[in-house]
Amino acid sequence: MRKYLYCEAGFMEKKNWLPGCWVNVECPTDDDFKFLTETLKVPTAFLHDIADTDERPRTDTEGNWQLIIVRIPIQTQSSKVPYSTIPIGIITNDEITVSVCYHSSEMIPDFIQHTRRKQIQVPNKYELILRLIYSSAVWFLKYLKQINNEVSSAEKELERSIRNEDLLRLMNLQKSLVYFNTSIRGNEVMISKFQNIFETKDRENKELTEDVLIELKQARNMVNIYSDILTGTMDAFASIISNNVNTIMRRMTTLSIVLMVPTLIASFYGMNVDIHLEHVPHAFSLIICLSVALSAMAFIIFRKIKWF
Repeated sequence: MRKYLYCEAGFMEKKNWLPGCWVNVECPTDDDFKFLTETLKVPTAFLHDIADTDERPRTDTEGNWQLIIVRIPIQTQSSKVPYSTIPIGIITNDEITVSVCYHSSEMIPDFIQHTRRKQIQVPNKYELILRLIYSSAVWFLKYLKQINNEVSSAEKELERSIRNEDLLRLMNLQKSLVYFNTSIRGNEVMISKFQNIFETKDRENKELTEDVLIELKQARNMVNIYSDILTGTMDAFASIISNNVNTIMRRMTTLSIVLMVPTLIASFYGMNVDIHLEHVPHAFSLIICLSVALSAMAFIIFRKIKWF
């Protein structure tokens, strides 16, 4: 699906392509691919690079075409990795700016609506790329807050009952933080290259560039903080689980020793030898009482040393 967006008071959608407009392609179909390669003459190699979900933020050139790949956050439908990042490619030359993403995301529609709501003017492709990265940083922060809420919810569940599902949930969230950290660092590196790529120092919006770097730095710091908290939480619950297992094993061992005492006495008196109590009245009751007394004594001893 492709949209033709022209900046008036924010990005307004047009029915047909116009020179100087922004062509946004999301989840491209065969028709979109044909339009990009045959009508706009976009290099096919660029489109294949963007299709790689593991592509890192980088830049490439071919003729008068410039490819810039940045990574943006998404919320997935998978329970294994609830939040991840995907590449979005911005392909430009002197006349055309095309963005291509092979996955649907909340960021691009929100970015377009934001420019309309604030009536933001985007004078050149350099600023468009900066604003897209700024929007990605905002969405990184949004998803980080959701991750933090999910971590808090999982912690409450674990406090009530330690289950494997909750521990796996925390581990999957930790994977998302690793993806976020790598992508944010890559986007920061790309910004430092923009000035050399476009040679637009005279048109550079220094205030916007500084704002983008601040947002990315804040997102990176939050990722590091949440990652440290999550690592500490996982370690703490691993220690609790280990301690609970040790406590259970200690109690089972203590119980076995307490029950061993009457078993030992019964074994002695079960031997096929004279026990010198054959003619004693109520001998069976005396043996039972002795067994109970010794077991009770063992229980009291273990209770005092806090083994039970």
